[in-house]
Amino acid sequence: MPLLVCMIVVAPAWAAPPPALSPAMTAAEAGLVDVRSLVPDMSEAIHYAGSDNFTGVVVDGYRAPKCFLLRPAAEALARVEHALRKQDMRLRIFDCYRPARAVAAFVRWASNPDQSTRAVHYPKVAKSALLGEYIAPVSGHSRGATVDLTLMQCHGGKDCAPLDMGTEFDFFDPLAHTDASGATPAQHANRQRLLKAMAAAGFENYAPEWWHYTLKDDRTPNLIYDAPVE
Repeated sequence: MPLLVCMIVVAPAWAAPPPALSPAMTAAEAGLVDVRSLVPDMSEAIHYAGSDNFTGVVVDGYRAPKCFLLRPAAEALARVEHALRKQDMRLRIFDCYRPARAVAAFVRWASNPDQSTRAVHYPKVAKSALLGEYIAPVSGHSRGATVDLTLMQCHGGKDCAPLDMGTEFDFFDPLAHTDASGATPAQHANRQRLLKAMAAAGFENYAPEWWHYTLKDDRTPNLIYDAPVE
């Protein structure tokens, strides 16, 4: 189940236990690799490493704007990028591996009365309703196989610009659902282009968020990491 910004599902008594926290202190110890070691010019806009995100500040655990993933996920993402470039398209990455401490920061933010980012990120939802429905205490991003991203159209391999997906990243609203009825035909088509490209490499979309994908071959489903992104 995705982390961040996602719905909490009440698990039955027989469900698997919550994930364990890895003792790894660094990305290397966790087996995480920088995606740019595979695609040096991957387009990245890591929002949580800056203040342009729903919390309005740099998020705890993000010391550099980098995308780390476990190697199988990083290699699969590189395959998506290379396939898209043959179609004069590219990916832009918003977030990848997310330290557990960052998830805890999201939970603290949800309990803070400040609403300075509401107009951009949750204009139709009360902040008091975000925790539990949109922000969960454990994130799939912390497992190292989930990525938030969008699709760009290029012109001759350059001058790339994000396609219109209907909402911005981390917009807490039903319009952000991948199959949202409120999306225009063009926006829906763009979301489907991204979904098709990611599915071809084994990624599965989280339906409430058009930007959120997890590699289905998740080899550590019960282990999360807290090594900082640096």
